[in-house]
Amino acid sequence: MQRDIFDADHDAFRDLARTFVAKEITPFHDQWERDGQVSREVWLAAGRAGLLGTDVPEEYGGGGVADFRYNAVLLEELTTAGATGIGFPLQNDVVAPYLLRLTNDEQKRRWLPGFCSGEIITAIAMSEPGAGSDLQGIQTHARREEGGDWVLNGAKTFITNGILSDLVIVVARTDPDAGSRGFSLLVVERGMPGFERGRRLEKVGMKAQDTAELSFSDVRVPAANVLGEPGGGFGYLMQNLVQERLSIAVGSIAGAARALALTVAYTKDRTAFGRPIANFQNTRFELAEMDTEVTIAQVFVDRCITEHVAGRLSVTDAAKAKWWTSDLQKRVVDRCVQLHGGYGYMLEYPIAKAFVDSRVQAIYGGTNEIMKEIIGRAVVG
Repeated sequence: MQRDIFDADHDAFRDLARTFVAKEITPFHDQWERDGQVSREVWLAAGRAGLLGTDVPEEYGGGGVADFRYNAVLLEELTTAGATGIGFPLQNDVVAPYLLRLTNDEQKRRWLPGFCSGEIITAIAMSEPGAGSDLQGIQTHARREEGGDWVLNGAKTFITNGILSDLVIVVARTDPDAGSRGFSLLVVERGMPGFERGRRLEKVGMKAQDTAELSFSDVRVPAANVLGEPGGGFGYLMQNLVQERLSIAVGSIAGAARALALTVAYTKDRTAFGRPIANFQNTRFELAEMDTEVTIAQVFVDRCITEHVAGRLSVTDAAKAKWWTSDLQKRVVDRCVQLHGGYGYMLEYPIAKAFVDSRVQAIYGGTNEIMKEIIGRAVVG
């Protein structure tokens, strides 16, 4: 089915992104998988190419176009190439809204140029050893000192870009008696005394994506590093999680489409009992079902993108897109592995890597169980 949400400018940006991925990412991704992280050089190259901060005003070095469709194009191209180690979507889709909406002029001047050039790699630290999707369970805390600075203590885990990050938005409890109004967003920068990075976490998949534990021991965070208003953190998270979950949905459906395309090509080439396995009715039925489901899901995600660009995408619809597409990706990839037979279990085949890389989609950004709870509450009122 023809997609109609992109125009000529988006198509040109897709060509740019595709060329960049082929030249700057694909030849090196296997080595990054072995290293457990990508190089800082690819971030600088992305900055020079104009792939970072497309919605950041031009005065700070960004693209100056507030249009999530550009984010979607880049994410689709990374996913189609199997480049799961690249943290650009975390920077563009998840962190950018915080730095654009909540920073004052001084903070914008200090952080946004490096954000767009790739010199400042960012992360957001929500999850903790004892608090994942339950943000109300966050124990990392900060107390305010005379003069307005904050002293931060606590630990975070499962932090994407955790090793490479130069700027980390930390969700901390700043008023234990204020309920949801007791959280603030503090920006911790590389080199601050007491800020330590723990081990790089060994994951099932996404081997090139650096994921780490972070710890904060009496880290003095200047008042100038508070994002927005103290106590407003929980509300800011709820506002910005809509785009994060839409981003996961975009990546999930692109991942499902890639797995299907790999499998169609494989079944046409692989023979059994003297003929291509694509000629067997069961194979055709499997491919037909998956193609139909992927097409239907793509239509819904494209509608969500359109709604988000217009400023109308709801928390509920973002949750629907996130859980449905990530669950679909799991099902599609699993069926595609089956159609590959024994070769589907070999990591030299991209479908096997897709199998281990895709599993986390249903977990991060809020587990799919949490997504269903959000939707369920909206349904019953």
